[in-house]
Amino acid sequence: MRIRLSRPPRIPKQRPRRTGPARRRARLAAVTAATLLSLTAAAPAPGTSIPTRSPAFADVAQPAPPFAETLTPELVALMQRLRVPGAIVSIRTPEWGTWTTTLGTGNLADGTPIRTADHMRVGSITKTFTGTIILQLVQAGRLSLEDPVAAFRPDVPDGQHITIRQLLQMTSGLYNYSEDPGFNRTLDEHPQTVWTPEELLAIAFAHPAYFPPGGGFHYSNTNTILLGLIAEQLTGQPLAELFRQRVFEPLGMSESSLANDSGLPLPHAHGYEFIGNVASLTAPVLTGKDAAWADWSAGNPKDVTDANPSWAWSAGAAVSTLDDLLRWAPALATGALLDAELQRERLTFVPTSDRPGAPGYGLAIANFGGFLGHDGQLPGYNSFVGYNPQSCATVVVLVNLNQSPDGNAPADELTKLVFSKVFPGTAT
Repeated sequence: MRIRLSRPPRIPKQRPRRTGPARRRARLAAVTAATLLSLTAAAPAPGTSIPTRSPAFADVAQPAPPFAETLTPELVALMQRLRVPGAIVSIRTPEWGTWTTTLGTGNLADGTPIRTADHMRVGSITKTFTGTIILQLVQAGRLSLEDPVAAFRPDVPDGQHITIRQLLQMTSGLYNYSEDPGFNRTLDEHPQTVWTPEELLAIAFAHPAYFPPGGGFHYSNTNTILLGLIAEQLTGQPLAELFRQRVFEPLGMSESSLANDSGLPLPHAHGYEFIGNVASLTAPVLTGKDAAWADWSAGNPKDVTDANPSWAWSAGAAVSTLDDLLRWAPALATGALLDAELQRERLTFVPTSDRPGAPGYGLAIANFGGFLGHDGQLPGYNSFVGYNPQSCATVVVLVNLNQSPDGNAPADELTKLVFSKVFPGTAT
């Protein structure tokens, strides 16, 4: 089975020349600079923090919200254009309760509809779990945000000048191993390869830094691999167990886990891919007729459900469900697992670029115009989770396609549509 456009776009018969800026795209692009910036939002000024308040409403049955009738067909149309097999979109507010729609299929081979109970790989949303563990250890006095990483990992280049804060905030300058071309060839040719954190660091440390510590922002999975190792070193426990004990169980997230192999719990949605790992490093993000042609003529996507996620580990190997992420979004944004002072530190954002409207990045959390959360991208899957502490609104979007043929991150594009229709002013 293949996803087909209900009506072909009006484009020339011959394939037009691709245009658009070439972009290096790390495979774990939950919030790579490119993916993060695709969710245009009003970010706070550098060095500022924002207040939060906890949600105070019951999830009770409500009439269909006013946006439901028009939003659903617009989501379907966008999915068709982006060639998304299946999507789960959920919006929770005090006024409307929880509105959730499941669209499309979780399995192109047999047409099984995607389901709200389906487990999905959530990519870099994993970083919010790892970051929370580290901040809990800071709260317990086991380390400080200003500690040099060299105190825990003497092998890190210039590690005596890189702080724990800079690892969390993506300002360390360390090379992102998932941008290495040879590494990406291995992912394409041998997707079942099992990677150790030490192997990933060796790839990163073989490259020069992007800039001196604290000298800029560059999204790098290397930072979070180091944080995962430090958490294990300080506690003597596997990171998967730390996730379970310190995050999932306290919040009742019974269907979430850190994957330790290529299997997914049942039920799960199959994950699909149009653009391979190597190609994605330089694939442009297309617009206009070029994007329409790419999306329409892409052929069938590849099923990459069983690709081994070990290469993402603490930076992106978590698995979760809609219900669990609806729990996680407000807990993350309001600091349910941290004290108030440390949560204020977490919500001090640095700019991700000098472009007006670019999101801000805090301590393993991003600010999308007041929605605090993260997005995630792993072969086969793309996701977004965000909570607005002022309006107590939650948005979760899960899709089983990591990148559309036109180069866009489909969950981010669906999220932008939700923002524009339901929360105008959040994104432009």
